[in-house]
Amino acid sequence: MPFWHNLSSDIILKQLGTTENGLSMVEAEKRLKIHGENIIQIIPPLSSIRLYLRQFHNILIYILLLSALITALIQHWTDMAVILCVVFINACIGFIQESKAEKALRAVRDLLIANATVLRDGQTHVLPAAQLVPGDIVIITAGDKVPADLRLIMAHNLRTQESILTGESLDIKKTTQPVNQDTILSERSCMAYSGTFITTGQAKGLVVATGVHTEVGRISNLIKIDEMQTPLIIKLNRFSYWLAAFILLVALGVFIYGLMIRNLPINEMFMIITSIIVSVIPEGLPATISITMAFGMRAMAKRNAIVRRLPIIEALGSVNVICTDKTGTLTRNELVVTDIVTAQHIFYVTGIGYTPKGKILFENKEIKFDEYPTIKDISYAALLNNDATIKFKKDTWELNGDPTEGAIMAFAQKVGQEAEKLHKIWPRIDVIPFSAEARYMATLHHNINGIGVIYIKGAPEQILAMCNSQQGADGNEEELDFSYWETEINNLAKNGKRVLAIAHRHTSKEHNILQHKDIQEKMTLLGLLGIMDTPREEARNAIASCLNAGIEVKMITGDHMLTASAIAEMLDIPNSKQVIVGSDIEKLSNEVLIQVVKNIHVYARMLPEHKLRLVKLLQEGGAVVAMTGDGVNDAPALKAANIGIAMGRQGTEVAKEVSDLILADNNFTSIVHAIEEGRNIYKNIKHTIQFMLVTDGAEGLTLLVSVFAGWILPIMPLQILWVNMVTAVMLSLTFSFVRSNSSNMRDAPVPIGAPLFSKSAIGLMLWHIFLITGGTIGIFFFEMQIKDTDLARTVAINGLVFFQIYYLWGMFFLQKQNSNLTPAIFATGGVLLCQLAFNYIPWMQNIFSTKSMNGLEWFKVIMISGIIFIWLWIERLLILVASKCNNPSKI
Repeated sequence: MPFWHNLSSDIILKQLGTTENGLSMVEAEKRLKIHGENIIQIIPPLSSIRLYLRQFHNILIYILLLSALITALIQHWTDMAVILCVVFINACIGFIQESKAEKALRAVRDLLIANATVLRDGQTHVLPAAQLVPGDIVIITAGDKVPADLRLIMAHNLRTQESILTGESLDIKKTTQPVNQDTILSERSCMAYSGTFITTGQAKGLVVATGVHTEVGRISNLIKIDEMQTPLIIKLNRFSYWLAAFILLVALGVFIYGLMIRNLPINEMFMIITSIIVSVIPEGLPATISITMAFGMRAMAKRNAIVRRLPIIEALGSVNVICTDKTGTLTRNELVVTDIVTAQHIFYVTGIGYTPKGKILFENKEIKFDEYPTIKDISYAALLNNDATIKFKKDTWELNGDPTEGAIMAFAQKVGQEAEKLHKIWPRIDVIPFSAEARYMATLHHNINGIGVIYIKGAPEQILAMCNSQQGADGNEEELDFSYWETEINNLAKNGKRVLAIAHRHTSKEHNILQHKDIQEKMTLLGLLGIMDTPREEARNAIASCLNAGIEVKMITGDHMLTASAIAEMLDIPNSKQVIVGSDIEKLSNEVLIQVVKNIHVYARMLPEHKLRLVKLLQEGGAVVAMTGDGVNDAPALKAANIGIAMGRQGTEVAKEVSDLILADNNFTSIVHAIEEGRNIYKNIKHTIQFMLVTDGAEGLTLLVSVFAGWILPIMPLQILWVNMVTAVMLSLTFSFVRSNSSNMRDAPVPIGAPLFSKSAIGLMLWHIFLITGGTIGIFFFEMQIKDTDLARTVAINGLVFFQIYYLWGMFFLQKQNSNLTPAIFATGGVLLCQLAFNYIPWMQNIFSTKSMNGLEWFKVIMISGIIFIWLWIERLLILVASKCNNPSKI
C-alpha cells in the first residue's frame, strides 16, 4: 500500500485517476464493484440455539447424559428424569451467562457514519458513506465524523480528535503538506482517518482507503483473534478430563467385577455404576461457581469495576502484569499549568485540572501578585489570547475548547483575573488564529484609553525568534538572554512538560488590523508556561500496592518518551528512565524482545500492533496480563489480554465491547480493588471446589467400598442427586459471601501453571474423604442391624448431610473465616429445613425412598458426624503449632 502521507496531493490525484472535481458517477460505480462497500464486515454471532447447545460441550455433562441413557435402558424413569433435569438446569445457567453475544466488530462498523458529502462530476452530493470509493473527493466540516481514510488536499484551520486511534485526547492540527514516510500515525498531519472527528475548521479530502483497508478496518482484523482462557477455567477443564477418565475406568472396573466375580444381574450393575457416576460428579459445581462469581461481580461494581464476562473475575486473582494506558488512567486527562518561568524566577502552580483554584509558589511560599508584575502580565496574555472557556457544571469545571487553552485559562483565574471583566477592559480587535505552519496565535487589543497591545503565544522556538527583549522583575524591558531561555525550555521538556512561550508588544490605537509581519520582531518575551497532564493523586499508592503484591505495572502511551519517563518517575514506576518506543519494538525479534520486556516498564509512541505484540510476548513468558485502554487503537490488545479493561467515561464503544472489565471512574485504583476482589473470589471458588470434592468423593468411596465388599448400596442414585444438587450446593454457596480484605494483596499472584491444590492439601482432602466414608458406612450398617433397608439408608443419607454441615463449619474456622458467620448460619438452617421435608413429607418419601426418623436416630447422626469437625479443629491446632515453631513471631 502506498504511503499516502508521504506523497503530494497532485501525485495522489494522478495515481488514483481522479481530479479535484471528483470522480464521475459512472467511474464511481465501477470502483464500487472492485473495492466493495465502505463497511466493515462482522462475524455473525452465535444463534441462541447454538449458544444453548454449546453449554452441553463438557466431558462431565457427556458422562451424566450417558448415565441418564443407562437409567432409561433399565426403565428407571424417575432417576433418568432427575439426572436430565440437573443437566438442563446447569445448561440454562450457562446460557444466561453467555447470552450477550460479542459486539466488538459491530461497534467498529458503527464508527462509519451514515452519509458523506462528496464531489462527483464537479457537483456536491450527499451519499451513503458505504458508497465511497478510492478517488472520491469528500468535504468535511466541524462536527463531522470522517467517513473514510482521507489525504487532505485543502484544509482551513482544521483540527481532528483522533483518540479512538491514538489513545491521546488532544486535538491534532491538520495541514495539506506531506510528511516523512516513517512518520507515526498520530503525527501524519496531512491525513484524516475514518471514524475520527472534526473539531474545528473545514477541509477537502481525497479518499485513499475504504472499509477494511482503513486504519479502523485494519484494527478490526486484529480483533479477530482467539480469546484467552482464564487460569481457573484451564485448571477446571484439565481436572474435568482427569475426573472423567477416572470415573469411566472405575465404572468399567466395577461393572466387570460385578458381572464376572459376583455374578450380579446386569440391570443391577447398571444401577450401581450409575450411582457411582452420579455420586462422584459434582453436578452443582458449575452453578455454584457461577453464583459465586455473580456475587463477586456485584461487589466489584460497588468499587467501580463493571464485569462483562463472569469467568474473568477469578482470573484477576492470577494477574501478575498490568499494562496500563497513561492518559486518563494514571493521569487525570486534564492539562494544567505547573510551571511559570520568567527572566528572574521559576514559579510553581498548584491545583487540579481545569479548576481555577490554586496557588502560585516561589521557593515554596505563596506569592503576592503585586510584587511580581510579570506574573500579572502573563495572566493577562493567558486570558485574552485564548478562545477556550471553563464553566462550573454539575460539581465540576467543564472545558469548552482546546485543552491547552483551558489549562492556561485556569491559571489566569488562579491569579485572580476575571474573563468577562478583562475582555470588557481590553476588547479583542483582531486575531491571527493558530496554524501548524505559523505555530502561534496572536491577538490585538485596545483598552478604553486607546492603548493597544499585541499578545502572542506558541511554540517557544518560534516566539523566541520574534523577540529582541525580555521583561525584567520590575516590569521593564531588558536584553534577551537567549541561552537562559533555551536552557529552561530544555529543562521543562525533559520533565515531560509541554512548553508555551508568551510575549507581548504595545502598539498604537490606530493599529486595527493584525498581520504576521507585525509580530516578526520587536516582541518582548514575558515567560514560559510548563503544562502537563498530572498524575492522579491515588495512582501512586495503587502502583505501590501492586508492586507489594507481586504485580508488575507497565505504562503504555502514545506520548513522547520524555513525557512518558517523567510521568513514570512521578508514579514511582521502576526503571522509569528506561523507555522503549514503538519503532524499537518493530526492529527487535521476538527472541530478543521477550527478554527486553521483562525489565522495561515504560513504553512510548506505541501503535496497535505494538501493544498486541507486547501482550502476546508477555503471555508467552508466562504472564497473566491485564490491559487497559479506551480507544479503537487499544481494542486488539484488550481482546488478546487475559483481562481487557476499558475506560467507562471516555472509552469508545469498541474498547468496551472487546473488554472483560469496564472502569466506571477511569481510575487505576479501581483496577487494584478489582484484583483484590478477584483474589478473594479465587479463594472462595477454591474452597467451594474443595468442599464439593471431599463430600462427593466420600459418596463415591462409600459406594465403591460397598460394591467390592459385597454389601448393598448405602445410598441410592436419587438420594445422591438430592445431596449433590440441594444440600451440597446450599452449603457451598456460603463461601460466596466471604468478604475481601487487604490481606489478599499481601500474597504473590497465583502462578498460571500452579495446580489448584498442593500435594499436602490433596493428602488432607483424601483423609477427610476417608473419615466421612467410614462414618457414613458405619451409620448405615449399625442401623441395618435393627432397621429395614430404607430407614437405614435414610439415617445414612442424613449422616452424610451432617458430615457436610460439620465440614463446612470446620473449613470456616480452619481458614479463619469467622468474621461473618451469618451466611453459614442461614445455609445450615436452610439445609436442615430441606432435610426435614426430605424425611417427613409423604410425596418426597415416595420419590426418594425415605422414612421418618425418631429422636434417637437424629442424636446418633449428629454425634457420629461431629467426628469431622473435631478432626478439623485438631488439624488447625497442628498447623498453628507448626507455624509457631517455624516462625515464633507469627501465629
